[in-house]
Amino acid sequence: MKQIFFTKKNSLLLNIVIGLVVILILIAIPTGYEDALIYQGTERAVGLVTEVDNSTVKTSGLIQSGEQSCKMRIQNGMFKGKEITGVNFLSGSLEKDKIYKVNDKAFVTISYNDDQEITSAVMSDHFRLDKEILLLAVFAVFLVIVAGKNGFQAIFSFAITVLTIWKVLVPTYLKGYSPVWVGILITTFLTVMIIFFVYGFDRRTVTASLGSLLGIMATCILGIVFTDMFKIHGAVMPDSESLLYSGFQDLNLTAIFMSSIFIGASGAMMDLSVDITSAIHEVVEKKPDISWKEAARSGMNVGRAAMGTMTTTLLLAYSGGYVTLLMVFMAQGTPIDHILNYKYVASEVLDTVVGSFGLVTVAPFTALTAGILLTKKEHSIKLLRLLKTEFWRKNKKTEEISGIPAKNPME
Repeated sequence: MKQIFFTKKNSLLLNIVIGLVVILILIAIPTGYEDALIYQGTERAVGLVTEVDNSTVKTSGLIQSGEQSCKMRIQNGMFKGKEITGVNFLSGSLEKDKIYKVNDKAFVTISYNDDQEITSAVMSDHFRLDKEILLLAVFAVFLVIVAGKNGFQAIFSFAITVLTIWKVLVPTYLKGYSPVWVGILITTFLTVMIIFFVYGFDRRTVTASLGSLLGIMATCILGIVFTDMFKIHGAVMPDSESLLYSGFQDLNLTAIFMSSIFIGASGAMMDLSVDITSAIHEVVEKKPDISWKEAARSGMNVGRAAMGTMTTTLLLAYSGGYVTLLMVFMAQGTPIDHILNYKYVASEVLDTVVGSFGLVTVAPFTALTAGILLTKKEHSIKLLRLLKTEFWRKNKKTEEISGIPAKNPME
């Protein structure tokens, strides 16, 4: 039955169908925040800057404040082709401010009245969506060329992950559901789905998923315990305080921070569990009579080699965005003990070390699970063959006594 319905060709087709169905379901799910009041009675469009007026822009060193006025030609939407004047508000922040030049494209929010007369136009940022789509398309094509069908399925995993975070994880957090439990459920769904796209309907999917999830649970428990011990408040996350001042003062930012620890490390855990599962599967294929203990030992050897780089990968991933902060500390001559004791630095240490600890636990979990599950079938076949051979030998003796021919069960 499995050979008829789950051949490699049919398995790939089934994966594609399942991936498309899941993506369409996620797209159809409403977040509940689509009709924000601040965007009612507005039109979001792209404007081509044709003229700029910087007369009211005040410059003080690197800081610019005031307003930049730009004439634009609207490129799309209900006001397409119209010439309007947009305003670019400058707050004195290099991080948030932008200055437009002629021929730049700007994303603009146009307000209008009941007679569709434009009342104001605010330029929110440079228009980048076309470049982002181009970058994603080039990445997708390159991934398929290099990885073949696996790259094609990786695109489904990527799309499902993005949609799940945006359409399920973020709205449920905003609605006040338990961040830890929601994070566990979402991570479990993504882990099983992503690994399914790697192996399909196979025991390796169960093996790698169990190994990853056991590591994620260990990370979750450690994250909760040490966040409390470190006395870390969730407000250390970027822009988290803005949520409290936007009408979401009841949100548990600390619980959201706890969930972010194991969610952030789950990708590396999946990677390691798939590596170990694939390695043990190859060993079992080449040596079907291997014991589960030997198979698990081989998996641990693979895990030890991978852990040496995986933990460093997490360190670089978490600390890469904090280079400028480290530069500030060094420029000010801040002692290292003071640096490590700061709340926002301690939160990054917690993220990195707990995530790495969970990653270390994935290796033995996956090796043990794979050793048991991936060798079970081979031992069952071997045992069945021994029983059939013994049964045939007994029948052979009966034939010698009774003269009735005995049929070999192995034929």
